[in-house]
Amino acid sequence: MGRTCEGRVALVTGASRGIGKAIAHRLAAEGASVAICSRPQPGLADLGTLDQAVADLKSTGSKIVGIPFDLSDPANDLSQLVAQVETELGQIDILVNNAAAGGFKPFMDWSDSGIEKILQLNFWVPWKLIREVLPQMRERGEGWIINLSSATAIAPEGPPFPPTGPASMGTMYGGSKAFLDRWTASLGVEAGADGIAVNTLAPQAAAATEVLLAHSNLPDELYEPLETMAEAALALATASPAELTGRITYSLELLAELNRPTFTLDGTEELSDWAPSTLPARIAIMKAHSRGEREGQQASNVPDLLKTLRG
Repeated sequence: MGRTCEGRVALVTGASRGIGKAIAHRLAAEGASVAICSRPQPGLADLGTLDQAVADLKSTGSKIVGIPFDLSDPANDLSQLVAQVETELGQIDILVNNAAAGGFKPFMDWSDSGIEKILQLNFWVPWKLIREVLPQMRERGEGWIINLSSATAIAPEGPPFPPTGPASMGTMYGGSKAFLDRWTASLGVEAGADGIAVNTLAPQAAAATEVLLAHSNLPDELYEPLETMAEAALALATASPAELTGRITYSLELLAELNRPTFTLDGTEELSDWAPSTLPARIAIMKAHSRGEREGQQASNVPDLLKTLRG
């Protein structure tokens, strides 16, 4: 382990499982003290809870704090969440806005309440949390902010348009993530002058979260392991804002650009199957799918990876 986050404090939202938990694990393995939060009683609790995540992350030896907090409720005061982190761990150096809501529906099927929930989690929560931590980061002249986004933010190309759900029914989820990308980019430009890196990070196509593996039927070649998302997040959480800020990044493309190997979440072993040299072929296949195309071959080892993860 490189201990590149030694002495820093991180807050990761929506981290009871999946991408958030993986990023929190990687940051903790690099020496960060990490606060994670999630709903007190998340759905699909059999796939991961806040208490289980805290227990797993403590194996890193770093200080871990789990905070039950329902970010989807606009009545909850986000300043209280930040204050609790500061009381238990100190001022926040790294903020990872991972909590989100989504779904694909025809335009007329969206209810106002459904739209409000998505805007609360995908816009208002990251916006308000950044407003809580940005002044202290500016005062110290240092900070890292990562907003988790999605490839659904990319507008479909056509006509003819690809026959995919995100292309035809991505109005709300894709729209909210496109908005997230755009305002994050401008904030990154603004804050970079203050020594603060602000970027978005999205899976190249789909991250192999517990929920997706259990409940989706995506082709295996669209998945990447949680380790690649965590490694890309670590790169953004330790980067110089002179080099990486105001960027809309995708996990595999970022790792290939930086020629950065992917390590296990505890930072002890390199994943050779996901070395930088293997990534261009995987990226090409994922992009072909987004265009509605199916290439004739899969990237090597992806089906075996998914069998292991699903097992």
